Amino acid sequence: MLPNVIITHAAEKFIRRIMRFSGLAEGAGLRLAVSAGGCSGYSSEFSAEAASQPGEQTLEVNGLRIFLSAESCLLLQGVTIDFAETATRSGLSFINPNQAACACSSSAEAAPPGVTRIDVSSIGRGRPAAPILVH
Repeated sequence: MLPNVIITHAAEKFIRRIMRFSGLAEGAGLRLAVSAGGCSGYSSEFSAEAASQPGEQTLEVNGLRIFLSAESCLLLQGVTIDFAETATRSGLSFINPNQAACACSSSAEAAPPGVTRIDVSSIGRGRPAAPILVH
């Protein structure tokens, strides 16, 4: 079952840019893998892919395709996916209204409570990106 997820206009624009610069044919999508881990409860990675893999579900938003595993679908339920950009970093943010704030202060740029950040450097094309630990 596909998750009830909100993708903001900024996140949609960012994902479309990734797909446009990936060089993949129309019908390609963004593979978004979310797993349990990290002090916020999430570890995430994404890559531009030509097609979904067996067992993945495809979330379509305004013609944009996002490939999700069953685990990712469960973890993204009720989450808002946004794009954030600051002077020092940019990337997707996952805002979970049910996620408790992290008490970790290991990063000077810690995300607000319930927000998971993925840096642009985690973008891969046709290969798994290195896991990004988030706070």
